[in-house]
Amino acid sequence: MTTTDPVVPVVRQTAAQRRSLPDFRDVAESLADEQKVCRRPVPMRAEDPRTLTVSYVGAPCKSTIASTCPSCAANNRHLRMTQCSDGWHLDREPVDVSKEPSEVQKAILAARCDLFDRYRAAEDDGDFDLMAGIREVVADLDREMRETGFRGRLPALDAKSKDRRKRSTRRRQDAPDLPRHKVQKYTIREAYPGGHRPGMFITLTMPSYGRINRDGAVDAEGKVCSDGSPINPGTYDYVRAARDIVHFSRLFDRWIQNMRRAVGYNLQYYATVEPQKRGAPHLHILIRTDIPRELIRKVTDATYHQVWWPHFDHPAYTGDVMAVWDPKALTFTDPHTRRPLQSFDDALDVMDSVDDLEPAHVLRFGVQVDPRHVRGVVPGAEADKTIRYVTKYLTKSIAEVLDTDSDRTAAHYDRLHAELQRTPCSPRCAVWLRYGIVPKGATDKTIPGRCKGKAHRRDTLGLPGRRVLVSRNWSGKNLPDHKADRADFVRQLLASVGIVKPDRSHLIVTPVEPGDKSVPPRDHLIMAAIAQRTTWRAEYTRALLEAGPPRLGHSRENVVAQQNSTIREAA
Repeated sequence: MTTTDPVVPVVRQTAAQRRSLPDFRDVAESLADEQKVCRRPVPMRAEDPRTLTVSYVGAPCKSTIASTCPSCAANNRHLRMTQCSDGWHLDREPVDVSKEPSEVQKAILAARCDLFDRYRAAEDDGDFDLMAGIREVVADLDREMRETGFRGRLPALDAKSKDRRKRSTRRRQDAPDLPRHKVQKYTIREAYPGGHRPGMFITLTMPSYGRINRDGAVDAEGKVCSDGSPINPGTYDYVRAARDIVHFSRLFDRWIQNMRRAVGYNLQYYATVEPQKRGAPHLHILIRTDIPRELIRKVTDATYHQVWWPHFDHPAYTGDVMAVWDPKALTFTDPHTRRPLQSFDDALDVMDSVDDLEPAHVLRFGVQVDPRHVRGVVPGAEADKTIRYVTKYLTKSIAEVLDTDSDRTAAHYDRLHAELQRTPCSPRCAVWLRYGIVPKGATDKTIPGRCKGKAHRRDTLGLPGRRVLVSRNWSGKNLPDHKADRADFVRQLLASVGIVKPDRSHLIVTPVEPGDKSVPPRDHLIMAAIAQRTTWRAEYTRALLEAGPPRLGHSRENVVAQQNSTIREAA
């Protein structure tokens, strides 16, 4: 060091200051969020069968929660918005792209039918060795059938018909009459004169379980927001609230069924589930046609769902006293008498023998129904605003939406969660053992009174795992189809300016095997993804500039939508 070099003073840092400095992972994840790259890439093994070369790539984690991975959550929300927009703006019936069965599939099924006939004959003769050999051959045929592009269930050779329990379809006397029409197959109504196609935005909520506090903060519109806590927790109906949450999805299915019968055609919908501050779920529903508001309210008032389960009002076991597993009887027994408990099917048999039996629970929607007409189901400002509103909470988890700083609201959620712990969620729920009933599929590993289902978790408060509910013919496509459309649009846009991407569809991509030492660390995968995204963005920007600006009166979003439509029609 010469005398002209500046002297850099040495600054000593404390241990706390050194711990506060960002490390490589912090900087890499921050840059990944800025570049819209997955911060938690999953290593995958890509094998090229043509050149027999193996490479490792980072696949997106596909998280839908922004706090976990902002990039993947944003991509999922944009994909859901595309699905919602395409279905809401659909002006023609979706095309059925089902394929005809191939000759190979017919030949495999014919061979399976012959083997089935031989299997029945061997069963009548008691030839168990021949039956085992036929089962092995049929398993190979089923595997070959799957490889030909077959979906659905293949009937088992030993399948037995089950007795279907019959319930009365007579409507309840306390429910109003439901308007009924024969449901036609079409999904889109004819447009009004001038091509006007109004749509509906409907909000459905659950009924009141008790008065809640209204002394919360004031929002931007000057309305007083509630914190969701009840005024009197002692009179709040937590039992009904928990049961309504568990069976909420069945009630919505019945509402859609009744609405289709009321309008007389195969109504299509796009709905999102969100929790209210009080912990009850509510629905935002988009329908690509107009329905009279009075009819919507009438159908909602007439819709109900009956739960035909064994009654679970009075628990048989409380505290630490629970049913015990008997390894000899292979079932749970009473801890005092050691007698086997009643199974779930046996409890249903007892119910069938009772005249004028009441259901275990009946649930309905609340009286506050908010149907709104949307001005024209065409791409525009109002429709886009509605779509953004419907999908705004998809990047947040239920726990984040219900996060609160209020002690009384947190205590309310704790009481609701405690009631959910005592509410069975399915016929296989271990909570049934609290009521002296052995659930379906119970084993020695079943813990009495404890179920791992999402309905009993504190961070979800029983709300369903599916946040988006879409009818089958909403857009005529599923999410992978919409994703492929977006990729095809970008690929064709790049090809128009001479940028041709290599075909990678022939690669065999599989998860890495445990112990594979050639797998690069996650830090390398993040750096590779950032570098690749930078290159792709530069190529895409160049293609957009060479394609020219949008025509006058057309926004970039409308131009992209029109180009996507042209690509779909050309495909």
